[in-house]
Amino acid sequence: MRLRHIEVFNAVMQTGSVSAAARLINVTQPAVSRTLQHAELQLGFALFQRARGRLTPTNEALALFPHIERLFEQLDEVQRLAVNLRHGQAADRLTVLTVFALSRDALPRAVAGFREKYPQVQVHVQALHTPQVVSALLLQEADVGFVISSVRQAALEHETLAEVDMQCILPKSLLPPSRVRAAGMELKDLADLPVVALDGKDPLGIRINQACREHGVGLSPVVTVQTYHAALSMAEYGLGAAIVDGCTAAAADLSKVHVVPLLPHITVGVNALHLAQRPGSVLARAMTQEMRKALRDTLG
Repeated sequence: MRLRHIEVFNAVMQTGSVSAAARLINVTQPAVSRTLQHAELQLGFALFQRARGRLTPTNEALALFPHIERLFEQLDEVQRLAVNLRHGQAADRLTVLTVFALSRDALPRAVAGFREKYPQVQVHVQALHTPQVVSALLLQEADVGFVISSVRQAALEHETLAEVDMQCILPKSLLPPSRVRAAGMELKDLADLPVVALDGKDPLGIRINQACREHGVGLSPVVTVQTYHAALSMAEYGLGAAIVDGCTAAAADLSKVHVVPLLPHITVGVNALHLAQRPGSVLARAMTQEMRKALRDTLG
């Protein structure tokens, strides 16, 4: 299929008719019909069944459409990147990306320290999941990103700012005090407890699942969440034990939960990310240094 065929096919699939597709891509109805016919001739099979002026996608069209949608998402990314390259980054503006776990305490501390030194700079912060941070940096939509755990992406350089241990969050109503050991809770101690689990696709969720397999421990999730602060909040409401990073654990309400180390220790890095082929700006480096200080203060 040629690009014009794909554009027309996508428009018809989105709108459901030739007339609406023509309006969407600003061409005439006959032009849409001719392009569809040419595409079908080239492909060797029909894309739509035509009856009483209505178009119904064939099975072949339905199989093609998800791939076409992904192609248009990629084209949108190309367009966004082109716009960013054209406009460049303003010298009085810094765009910072962070995972949610760092947005509660560490990053606000870092931004406050940065603003003291650069009061004229506008700081734009977005809290995202790690894959979204990586994608936005690759599209040059931000100056620096802060994530927990390593990122395997050759186009990005990472600088480790701190090492944090995973912590176990235990609702005070969950266990008698005699079973809560300040030295730490082992994975096997959690096997018979309700657990608030991290998404299995999350980097820390993957680490925890690996540790469970290595030690022959099966946990019993009652709730699965995508962010560490959601896991903390669920534990504070007594839904189950949660395993979170040290930065998130620092924000725990100690009147509601116990915070103890997870055993065996699982250590993860807090990393600053930026494009490998683009040296970090003075402002990005300054924010990174402030983040290093803030993590030191947060983690004690």
